[in-house]
Amino acid sequence: MFTSRRLIIVATTVALVSGCASQTPNPYDNQGQAQQQQSSGGMSNTAKYGGIGVLAGAAAGALIDHKNHGKGALIGGALAGLAGAGYGYYADQQEKKLRESMANTGVQVQRQGDQIKLIMPGSITFATNSDAIASSFYQPLNNLANSLKEFSQNQIEIVGYTDSTGSRQLNMDLSQRRAQSVANYLTSQGVSGANLSARGAGPDNPVASNADVNGRAQNRRVEVNLKAIPGQQYGQPQGQQQGQPQYQQQGQPQYQQQGQPQYQQGQQYGQPVQQYP
Repeated sequence: MFTSRRLIIVATTVALVSGCASQTPNPYDNQGQAQQQQSSGGMSNTAKYGGIGVLAGAAAGALIDHKNHGKGALIGGALAGLAGAGYGYYADQQEKKLRESMANTGVQVQRQGDQIKLIMPGSITFATNSDAIASSFYQPLNNLANSLKEFSQNQIEIVGYTDSTGSRQLNMDLSQRRAQSVANYLTSQGVSGANLSARGAGPDNPVASNADVNGRAQNRRVEVNLKAIPGQQYGQPQGQQQGQPQYQQQGQPQYQQQGQPQYQQGQQYGQPVQQYP
């Protein structure tokens, strides 16, 4: 009974901390968050992921600490709750900036639970039967590359789709080449390929009817799915927070970690797989 009471207290505390973080004026509040909170019964992503983390972490902690289930549950619940809340806030920031950078580009930004999905329609991505990036596609890809370099703690899944015209094998190959073209361009712009994957889905999972021209155009698309990296601790994005200058004492050098190179702003890193205009 005492153990259960302590677990309830910790779970409530973490939930309150998560809730307070979500109620505090957030400079990264975004247009998509209101809809997300409404679908979650008014609960923010930060509070939701924190609360779920408390329960899951408490269960895991109790199993791990066989000698003291209560202590294990308390520690596991607190740590997992804070980690979950951290990712919710991290994803909120990333979604907000993506919506801003993708405005008026034709790219849709959707939030589906803990996943951010970008839908890039065929009208701006590739010409028919081509895997060469269209000129109208470079600006959205550049904006995405900048975001992925700032928010570098994501699993990035790039999926190419086609309409149903032609053979399935042709469409599977074409969609794979298109997804790979996007991956190649992003890495050429400095995005790390460590957690990046590309695959072709051909005519699978259509979002519209293939019976008419408009429907087929919608099905010819590229989707980029951004997810949490399992086991990753989430805090602030790797890039510098907007509006926060880096302070340096006069005459004092900027310190860098031993063995770590100091990166210069504007410098492109990584080897491009293919040259692009």
